[in-house]
Amino acid sequence: MITNQIYMTQAIKKAWDYQLKTYPNPTVGALIVCNNKIVALEAHQKAGTSHAEVLAFLFAYETLSGKKIDFDRFDAYKAHKFLYSLPKGFFSDCIIYVTLEPCSHIGKTPSCASLISELKPKKIVIATSDPIKEHSGGVEKLKEQGIEIEVGICEKEAKDLIEPFLIWQKRAFILFKIAQTSNGKIGGGYLSSKESLTHVHQLRSVCSNMIIGGNTVRVDRPTLDCRFIDKNKAPDIIIYSKRDKFDKKIPLFKVKEREILISSDLEDEFKRKSFILIEGGEGMLNSLRDRIDWLLQYQTPKLSSHNSSYSVDIDLEFLHQNRVGVDLRLWSRVT
Repeated sequence: MITNQIYMTQAIKKAWDYQLKTYPNPTVGALIVCNNKIVALEAHQKAGTSHAEVLAFLFAYETLSGKKIDFDRFDAYKAHKFLYSLPKGFFSDCIIYVTLEPCSHIGKTPSCASLISELKPKKIVIATSDPIKEHSGGVEKLKEQGIEIEVGICEKEAKDLIEPFLIWQKRAFILFKIAQTSNGKIGGGYLSSKESLTHVHQLRSVCSNMIIGGNTVRVDRPTLDCRFIDKNKAPDIIIYSKRDKFDKKIPLFKVKEREILISSDLEDEFKRKSFILIEGGEGMLNSLRDRIDWLLQYQTPKLSSHNSSYSVDIDLEFLHQNRVGVDLRLWSRVT
């Protein structure tokens, strides 16, 4: 049991590296062990591409065979076709740990449960069952093939991991992003490392909409694009403001193929099944505090005498933290 928890914890930790980047898919991690040795640790990285289990089996193949695959591993159909072509029993000594029940349906990618049923690993350990009825059924399919299955290892942590996915099945999942120094200061120009800025741009590139306050637009005159990852991609913007007059020379208005909505009422946006990223200051945080699901903090190892900070009382539950460049990246649930 303890060994299972150790392996599953690693799969969950790997999945957090891609949290929200997989929108509208859930974030999933997978780890494969063969003869007590880890031979693969992977995570789903982008919607429409190979799932975590598929990437893990491909990496395990390379580790066990000493050969490299010669196709795009993120092409799910090519990946499935290759894995189906392997000799029977190739993974028979392997145990796969996956944070979410393998999908049984066929969507933009083939069924992972069907693939695993054919590959027949020694055992599959699953953190949590798929809560979406249309996607579930993977466990039953695997059991029918006589594969040993264990469900419920690190279940709470796995459910935390997919909470955004569950929320955007019903309404908007709302993430508020902040960057601050180690003593909570937010002023004085860029605070985050390039790695943190890149991560923010990755989230901007997949979110449904990005919300920013009118005062921030007027004062900071931002661009709000994704130039660290793709110069041609930028999020649509909702400016939360009672006044609809803005200087159209502000860079964000000049980004091509972008929709900009100026509104003082966000209720309809919050009702839509979507992923909304909010970047703003104290006023925005206070104004929308009761609608925010998670808070994402980038904390830089620096002390500052600047007088700007978030003067707000909000209770949080820490979910996960890791290093990104020199910064600390901290995910929290607003309670």
